[in-house]
Amino acid sequence: MADPEPAEKPVAKEPAATKPTEKKSDAKAKSPGEKRPRRAAPKDEKDDDAKPEPKASKKDAPKAPRRPTLDPALSRLLSIRDETDRRRPKFVRTASHRYARIGRWVSWRTPRGVQSKQRRHYGYRPVVVSIGFGSPRATRGLTPTGFRPILVRTTDILATLDPARDAVLIARTVGTRRRLVIEEAARLRGLHVLNPIVREREE
Repeated sequence: MADPEPAEKPVAKEPAATKPTEKKSDAKAKSPGEKRPRRAAPKDEKDDDAKPEPKASKKDAPKAPRRPTLDPALSRLLSIRDETDRRRPKFVRTASHRYARIGRWVSWRTPRGVQSKQRRHYGYRPVVVSIGFGSPRATRGLTPTGFRPILVRTTDILATLDPARDAVLIARTVGTRRRLVIEEAARLRGLHVLNPIVREREE
């Protein structure tokens, strides 16, 4: 028998010659996972002009004065009032030591008895109230520092007050929610509050 002819081996085709691509020198090689940066959107002119209004902060608000601005004459009268208060005696009602219902320091009633030793100013009886023990008229109703207390129930009256002379006295019938609103409005106007709930720490 004749030997079978050997099978022809497949000839591998040569790859077609590809043209070399020109690489730009300024182009950077990018990794396959890197993303292209997005282009920033153009800004509108209206956005630049429209700026948010700054909120009122504690630094912007005027600081409430601890003491009022007084003229020299009123300051002298306040010192006279302090000296008068130190020298003023305690006024005791008649028979207050005998009856508990009268009260020793509760109130004052003028003695009217015909034979009352206190009414006739006997030396061993308590002193009777008289006009000489009073304070100067200009200082009556002022706080110890000289503020003029103004009773406040709403925020409407705060616009009429003078921070250098008046102080806010919140009424006792005002609730906590409205009281906090009044205190914040007074702080923004630089008014001193005599009976605040929130007390600021001194730095």
